[in-house]
Amino acid sequence: MPDAFRGTHTALVTPFAADGSVDETELRALVRRQVDGGVSGIVACGTTGEAATLSRDEQIRVIEIVQEEADGRVAVTAGAGGNATADVLEFLSRLEPIKLDAVLCVVPYYNKPTPAGMLAHFRALADAAPAPVMLYNVPGRTARNMPADVTLALAEHPNIGGVKEASGDLDQVGHILRDAPRRFSVLSGDDSLTLPMMVLGALGVVSVVSNIDPDRMSRLVGAARASDWDEARRLHHELSRLMSLCFIESNPIPVKAAVAMMGYCAERYRLPMVPLEEKNRPALDAELRRLRLVQAGVTR
Repeated sequence: MPDAFRGTHTALVTPFAADGSVDETELRALVRRQVDGGVSGIVACGTTGEAATLSRDEQIRVIEIVQEEADGRVAVTAGAGGNATADVLEFLSRLEPIKLDAVLCVVPYYNKPTPAGMLAHFRALADAAPAPVMLYNVPGRTARNMPADVTLALAEHPNIGGVKEASGDLDQVGHILRDAPRRFSVLSGDDSLTLPMMVLGALGVVSVVSNIDPDRMSRLVGAARASDWDEARRLHHELSRLMSLCFIESNPIPVKAAVAMMGYCAERYRLPMVPLEEKNRPALDAELRRLRLVQAGVTR
């Protein structure tokens, strides 16, 4: 049975057609590629999927397509965040007919809730969610870090299964892993911190890089889960430049550019996201070639 709280879960890019609509054909192909690449799951409509510029109706359709195409072969997690609790609750009710393995709910952004507000928000969502909640702490985007004691309090809720931790604070991660209930999972929200977090006890990653190289990222996580640290280190170092290049500009600009360079989707974004700057393309292209993900003169 697919498990949304361990392994490699790709934060999938959302492809757009020339008219700006979601390209459903390309989306289905991207899902198939991830399944074939060995990932444990797919996260639809997260930050990397440009959820912020998708309407709620479009988000529902993307999530439906991902679930249909995955067809039970990998876990499917739906991005279901927002900074208005009532709006998120309404969206969660719309997700109920879709068979999901988890819903990913980010700390509310812009309005900067207090720890008490975070607790009230996530408890309300967990009480209503049609699938287990994965908390998402990403202070670089929300302007609020969710403290470890808040995460640990929420970990006691029976419908909260884990947290995607992207604080970059290994002390905080260690605190959560030390004191959380055994059933509560921690996943890395940063590709580059996956290995050190798994050394501490994290169970996997919600990955940007696996859009590009699902095989290597899945093998890295698999090696770490098997305590094959030499192999995990080797794969981490092999991917480390690509991990950095995926954030040379705002996510998901570089990763979508890379997927486009590989021939798997068109490089189209919705404003205010714009294409990768020309000065940054040679380094990304060179790294894809070094990893043999694209070859000179070969297009797909």
